[in-house]
Amino acid sequence: MAGFLGEYEIAMDAKGRFLMPAAFRKQLSETAGDSFVINRGMENCLSLYTKEGWDKISSKLDKLNDFNQKVQRFKRLFLSGAVPVELDTAGRILLPRPLQEYAGLKKDLVFAAQGNKVEIWDKDTYYEYLRKHADDFSNLADEVLGGDFMDPFQQ
Repeated sequence: MAGFLGEYEIAMDAKGRFLMPAAFRKQLSETAGDSFVINRGMENCLSLYTKEGWDKISSKLDKLNDFNQKVQRFKRLFLSGAVPVELDTAGRILLPRPLQEYAGLKKDLVFAAQGNKVEIWDKDTYYEYLRKHADDFSNLADEVLGGDFMDPFQQ
């Protein structure tokens, strides 16, 4: 699956539904369909995966040693909130109430692509997170990418 791009401000209605951004839908592969999996993300957001993307992750998790306590804990935290969701005929997704509460979602949301998934954040929480971590961005890039990062402008 190709990586997703984009950041979209969206609104959730009183029933917990949001309209998937049209620009994002154009990025979905033909095989992706209208089925997704949503679960708890890191740092109080939700993660949305295509069904095919989720199946790849699930396959990797199935190979982990369930007798390892860290594996048990990770799988419990990561998998327990996962829910299959589908686009309705209007192109909306219904967010389950427990996941809305976990992420502190109100009306205004941000739908932020993260490569193989999308994070769904409360708008205020998202922009506060970006402000909080902006000063450390270059240090983080150096730590994560270091000398292994290939400059796209160099050959």
